[in-house]
Amino acid sequence: MDEVLKGLSPCLRRCIRRSWRPSIPPEKLLRALMLQMLYSVRSERLLMEDIDYSICFGWFVGMNLDDRVW
Repeated sequence: MDEVLKGLSPCLRRCIRRSWRPSIPPEKLLRALMLQMLYSVRSERLLMEDIDYSICFGWFVGMNLDDRVW
């Protein structure tokens, strides 16, 4: 997954430059959506709660222990 995200990174950066508002880093968002798919989490709200609760989920997404979930 790291190699795929590194390959997509230039394309994602170009898309972000076009927007006017700050956003969630796309790599972190894609990792979170991968967790949602793999663990059959029913909604994004439950996914954010799981990321906040589970240290392993937060680590996989790329968050530090003291980071707030988006």
